[in-house]
Amino acid sequence: MTHDSPISRRTVTRSALLGSAALLLGAGGRAHADSRATTEGPVPGGAVLTLPAPTGRHPVGCWPVYLVDDSRRDPWDPTIPVRELMLTVHYPARDVTGLAPAPQMPPQAATWFGRIAPLTPLRLPAAGVDWGATRSHAFEGASPLPGRRPVLVYSPGGGDPRGLGTSLAEDLASHGAVVLSVDHPGDAAAVEFPDARPYREDTVRTTVFRGDPRDQPAVARTMIDARIADLHRVLDRLGHAADLPLPRGLAETLDLRRLGVYGHSAGGSAVTEVMYEDRRVRAGINLEGHLDHPPSAPGAAAEPFPVTAHGMDRPLLLLGSEGFTRRRELDRSWLALAALSGRRVCSARVADANHWIFTDYAAMLPQLQASGSMTAAERNALIGTVDPTASVPTVRRTIRRFFARHLAGR
Repeated sequence: MTHDSPISRRTVTRSALLGSAALLLGAGGRAHADSRATTEGPVPGGAVLTLPAPTGRHPVGCWPVYLVDDSRRDPWDPTIPVRELMLTVHYPARDVTGLAPAPQMPPQAATWFGRIAPLTPLRLPAAGVDWGATRSHAFEGASPLPGRRPVLVYSPGGGDPRGLGTSLAEDLASHGAVVLSVDHPGDAAAVEFPDARPYREDTVRTTVFRGDPRDQPAVARTMIDARIADLHRVLDRLGHAADLPLPRGLAETLDLRRLGVYGHSAGGSAVTEVMYEDRRVRAGINLEGHLDHPPSAPGAAAEPFPVTAHGMDRPLLLLGSEGFTRRRELDRSWLALAALSGRRVCSARVADANHWIFTDYAAMLPQLQASGSMTAAERNALIGTVDPTASVPTVRRTIRRFFARHLAGR
């Protein structure tokens, strides 16, 4: 359940946060992963990881969308004269008969993700897992279910591909929403495009990041600024949905009077600022994203985002994890925003959890631990000790109920 009350200085004390997290998980939601799995070695050929099924009554369709913003250059590669974006749209489907489940990530992107992931700060296994074998519960090109639907736009964490938000997007779609997940090329680990272009010889772009962008102030600022511009472009294009390359009938289902945004980490940072700047957005959820730029030099002060300096006037949920290692730094900007926003901004934390609990890793990393490809300590550093049978339903339900409450039909 959500802890849906105004955030205050008292809310972010340890005792209050433990209380709100207990509400999120309930008395029996804790299941520690404090010992190494007994399975000997990785599964031959690589473990095939699975995602939890959606809980709604609708089957789910999906569709990739390629967008080009020719009004600006790529922020990471000066040789690219336009800004390219890749999206996945998840939506309630009418019929999925005869269709195969889509992969979590496009095949080439999954291959590159498997090469890059062990080199990132997450230090995922270099072997023992087949990242391209994971299937979603959505069916590409399925016919959309008629009706008017709330629209949600999702931005993933820094360096993360949009595919790592598949489970949550599918669940929201199974309950009636249309969800657009956005890849930010040059930022995301690997983005696969439908074809090459004169300014981009390859069909895959990989990340420019080396280490945590938050520790590199200039990189962090470019990352957030680029994401904000990307998301504004997506929202603008939604205003002309009939011109988008969508499955037949899907554009007519989009109810932009019920528009919400959510994002994880850097995605949470970006969607919060976009919501502040764009009044078309009625509600938003920030999944553990900072709301300031990091100090430009040792001893300097962090620079608050405009939303942090002025406050939010629409419903915003700040949802974090109990074990986030940068929590004190995060609370600095969350408190500043809350002080200016009153009851419109609420917060809660997930007990026994860590930063990536809001992604598909919540379900996937315990499987890697069980296969012997990851230790308990490695898993806990990323998603915490909470069992996915508790964390996945809790996160899904909290997000779903927040949007259901604040994006109700008009």
